[in-house]
Amino acid sequence: MPSDASPLPTDSPLARVPRDRWPRHVAVIMDGNGRWAQSRGLPRAAGHREGVETVRRVVTESARLGLEALTLYSFSSENWKRPADEVAALMLLCCEFLRLERPTMLRENIRFRRIGRREGLPPEVLEELDATERATAHATGLTLCLALNYGSRTEIADAARALAREVAAGRRDPESIDEAAMAGHLYTAGIPDPDLLVRTAGEMRVSNYLLWQISYAELHVTEVLWPDFTLAHLHGALADFACRERRFGGVAAAHGPKGA
Repeated sequence: MPSDASPLPTDSPLARVPRDRWPRHVAVIMDGNGRWAQSRGLPRAAGHREGVETVRRVVTESARLGLEALTLYSFSSENWKRPADEVAALMLLCCEFLRLERPTMLRENIRFRRIGRREGLPPEVLEELDATERATAHATGLTLCLALNYGSRTEIADAARALAREVAAGRRDPESIDEAAMAGHLYTAGIPDPDLLVRTAGEMRVSNYLLWQISYAELHVTEVLWPDFTLAHLHGALADFACRERRFGGVAAAHGPKGA
């Protein structure tokens, strides 16, 4: 935890967990915005806007807790199939969030990184993404990854294509292609794989999200809809992870694989 962070509340389950048992990287599938809005007789866009408020709280708390990385599934490559007005509202919210939260990211020493394909994103969204990456490039605290226009199968195919180009150009021996080479060509290159995957709204699937990277991640599924996900829920998910015995195909390991 950063030295300037305030102590954890005594009723937080994390207060009873050694810091070295916390996850380094948390990935989140933020599900339930639409259901939250519909249950209140509101348009789906209202649920997405409320979900952004949850994002603000979770990002700030993750930085305060000293997590190494937080990756949020914001918009999948399949989400383009949604109604045009909902997609437009999501793109607008993305621009607003990035523009308004850049000062907070700078103050909290958060480094921002986009993962996903640029192709297809509106120019104004790309402008805000690029500006935020540039502004926070030298931050040394939490790495915040926003998965936007993201699909894991596409990511793996893009990595394989990049490796194939290197082989065709004579820059790489095909025999040198191993798991590390593949990981180095994924959108998340240089970031440790998630230790914990959190999914809200009770859905029991991974939805084409970080399929390579979550090979050994612990899963935490909650029925809570994303707009209702509080810091207490975040602390509970981290504490739940800390109680797991991680085996990685072998003997139990409390803190991750050797060298992690």
